[in-house]
Amino acid sequence: MRRVRKRLQLIADLGLGYLTLGEATTTLSGGEAQRLKLASDIDKDQHASLFVLDEPSIGLHPLDVQVLLRVLQRLIDNGATVVIIEHDIDMITNADHVVDLGPGGGDAGGRIVATGTPAAVAAHADSVTGRFLLP
Repeated sequence: MRRVRKRLQLIADLGLGYLTLGEATTTLSGGEAQRLKLASDIDKDQHASLFVLDEPSIGLHPLDVQVLLRVLQRLIDNGATVVIIEHDIDMITNADHVVDLGPGGGDAGGRIVATGTPAAVAAHADSVTGRFLLP
């Protein structure tokens, strides 16, 4: 059953190969639920589509983050715009555009510190995130 195999392979590619068929979606973390939703949308025409993901890499092994990045690129290649709220440096480094908020958390945050490519944010003296983006 090629269609079923293709869908299950995509779920595995999204780092969700450990899930069991019939597992209640209420048991999934937010990141797992987001990635599962992506599996249903990945191969559709995504022109004029906006995906906003909140920390989709949470709990992923670094190699699985690379798989997730490839899947997100497929969405972009299909015309989607992808906005990700993320702390994973690999995810940030691979972004087309970064908006670095801060300079700290809570009351010390919420202001735009730097924007641009990862290299531009890394070059910004006030960016705490930028310090981790340097090679």
